[in-house]
Amino acid sequence: MDEWAEIRRLHLSEGLAIKAIARQLGVARNTVRSALASSEPPRYRRVSRGSVVDGFEPRIRELLAATPQMPASVIAERIGWEHSASVLRARVAVLRPLYLPADPADRTEYRAGEIVQCDLWFPARVVPVGQGVLAGPPVLTMVAAWSGFIAAVLLPSRQTGDLLAGMWRLLSGSFGGVPRMLVWDNESGIGQHRRLTVPATGFAGTLGTRIYQTPPRDPEAKGVVERANGFLRTSFMPGRMFTSPEDFNTQLAGWLPRANQRLQRRTGARPSDMFGAEVAAMLALPPVAPRTGSGRRVRLGRDYYVRVAGNDYSVDPSVIGRFVDIDWDLDTVTVSCAGRPVARHARC
Repeated sequence: MDEWAEIRRLHLSEGLAIKAIARQLGVARNTVRSALASSEPPRYRRVSRGSVVDGFEPRIRELLAATPQMPASVIAERIGWEHSASVLRARVAVLRPLYLPADPADRTEYRAGEIVQCDLWFPARVVPVGQGVLAGPPVLTMVAAWSGFIAAVLLPSRQTGDLLAGMWRLLSGSFGGVPRMLVWDNESGIGQHRRLTVPATGFAGTLGTRIYQTPPRDPEAKGVVERANGFLRTSFMPGRMFTSPEDFNTQLAGWLPRANQRLQRRTGARPSDMFGAEVAAMLALPPVAPRTGSGRRVRLGRDYYVRVAGNDYSVDPSVIGRFVDIDWDLDTVTVSCAGRPVARHARC
């Protein structure tokens, strides 16, 4: 290729004749003529000998035309394939897009105060939760779709009560208002198959909002919060060390104001500058807080401990054998018997 380029330079730029170029470069005059006649650099082209799958391609096309999502393993069975599976998979991967329906992604425009997208992301196991025990508890991320304002908090678990308690903490403490729609994916603690859990339905009714769950395997439907999760992973986590879940939330709360000062390419503005208009367009917080957290009634055993989300909490032994009511939120576990408190612990 270097020789081809030099021949063309000497002829077109320097004006040398074919014989002079051949003498200077030490090549044959026919080589010079071939280089000047070609507008593209020379390339080695091997004549294809074909593939064993070529004879099966018409049948593969028929199957894909009828069922575009048919797995390559099923296609192999239908056509009687007895050769390398990787060769067939490669050809099916080339042919399949020709028969799939179009999957366009429209650009979405948001209105102030309309949508807050919610999601969970899981940091690496860097949060100490006991002597020598590291965990990666879920982090609830909520992003106002119009302004891009991010709020987040580390949760003890992904159970329904903790998810609702986390949403209420962020809506009341970080946003100060209620959007007209909370968008979730198919998180089981919120609901599945477009059917919300009973606590999630009650939570939405108290707030006067709607919880919308996107279809499965459709991350584009909540791309704003997905990008925020990536931003947290790449900009908040690197180089940090934590002493406890509380320390994680303390560091996260201190970092988020700086994160909301970032200049967004999508809007051309900073979320903190747009946040006032976002909140002004939201619904007001309800006068009575929604029911969050979880609870249940059990009979206290002789070992006078109750279990909450895999952790045991001690109870006053004087109520052994009696029914006790266990209530817990993000921070506290409370046990009562006949309306009288008999235990109160920090949530582990």
